Amino acid sequence: MSDKSAFDPAPAHRYFAADCFNRAWDLMDLADRTAAYDLALIDLVHASMWHWSQRPDVTDLKRSIGYWQASRAYVVVGQAENARRYGQLCLDITPADEPFYAGYAHEALARAEFALGNAEAGRRHLERAKELATAVPAEGDREALLKDLASLG
Repeated sequence: MSDKSAFDPAPAHRYFAADCFNRAWDLMDLADRTAAYDLALIDLVHASMWHWSQRPDVTDLKRSIGYWQASRAYVVVGQAENARRYGQLCLDITPADEPFYAGYAHEALARAEFALGNAEAGRRHLERAKELATAVPAEGDREALLKDLASLG
């Protein structure tokens, strides 16, 4: 019998956190997803978040990225209530001194609210995300956030 205490799961968690995250984006980017792809997408975002939670270098910021991706995935599969839930988790855990990530938390909530038909709430989050974008120091990050916000109207 092998000694299980010799097994270090950290490399596996590192690999699967990133692999599941990237594979989820591949499914979100498909123009013609099936119901099976939608289920796989949700499984992948949750698997990615779980593997991140097991890593010794997990931070609130890294968890917020997982919540943001989950929110986006739930919008894509037509589950706007779940999208709102994960968008709020993202906002709740995002460090206040990170305007790029806080902007994306509001982007997630705007997207969820628009999907729910709550235009006023969606616009409030969209406007807050745009305000935060002006405080993003890195031009490339700021442009990426503004591009995603522009897709919301």
